[in-house]
Amino acid sequence: MTNTRDVWVPLWAHAKMSEVTSTVHGAPTGTGDVVGTLWHKAVAIQAAPPSWVVLLTAAIAAVAVLGTWSWLLTRNVITFAHEGGHALAAVLTGRRLAGIRLHTDTSGVTLTVGRPSGPGMVATAAAGYLAPALLGLGGAAMLAAGHAAALLWVTLALLALLMLQIRNFYGLVAVVGSGIAVFAVVWGATPYLQEGFAYLLTWFLLLGSPRPVFELQARRRRGYAADSDADQLARLTGVPGLVWVGVFGGVTLAVLVVGARWLIP
Repeated sequence: MTNTRDVWVPLWAHAKMSEVTSTVHGAPTGTGDVVGTLWHKAVAIQAAPPSWVVLLTAAIAAVAVLGTWSWLLTRNVITFAHEGGHALAAVLTGRRLAGIRLHTDTSGVTLTVGRPSGPGMVATAAAGYLAPALLGLGGAAMLAAGHAAALLWVTLALLALLMLQIRNFYGLVAVVGSGIAVFAVVWGATPYLQEGFAYLLTWFLLLGSPRPVFELQARRRRGYAADSDADQLARLTGVPGLVWVGVFGGVTLAVLVVGARWLIP
């Protein structure tokens, strides 16, 4: 593959080449040069990584999702997406967003103002459990198109928007800390490490989105989730909560299959 200013190829794509041509020639000398360099990196198309990288990141994400202790920490990422999904649906349906609170037990709550019933409320309540899977699917689409760097910049932008709506100290620390970690990868990591991180994040969203649905039903079965999204939807629509759990589970599993087919060479 010919390397030009608009094509940013990670080092593993040049394993059989005698030399590597730099994407950006010369060091940035001013603000305009820095912005231009970042823009070219963000929109550059990267070659697909080797199959072992894709499978390794999938395995690491699976361990993070299935492990008890690892899930207690990494589940925060799913909560970010879950509450962000509620917030986005509320804004798109004309409700007023009053803020988001994230808790140390990895739960969260999104406060909105508007009619207590109707399509807007239904869409807002339904969006939470679907949002992580749909974000993962979007990430898989970007990676399949070679836009790993752009995916990381989009992630930073979404974290920034989420931060503006946080209304408690723990939530602010969690989101800002995550943003700093992503920015460190974007700014300081090599292209192939950035691509590996983008694959890891996408796999985690895809693999992690079904687990909260199963946990939700387990809590409902024990009678501990009377105010869950599924039960709120049951009161809003008359459709049993178990059906809504089935919808959440079916969508997240279907998205996982589609996203995996896009990611695996």
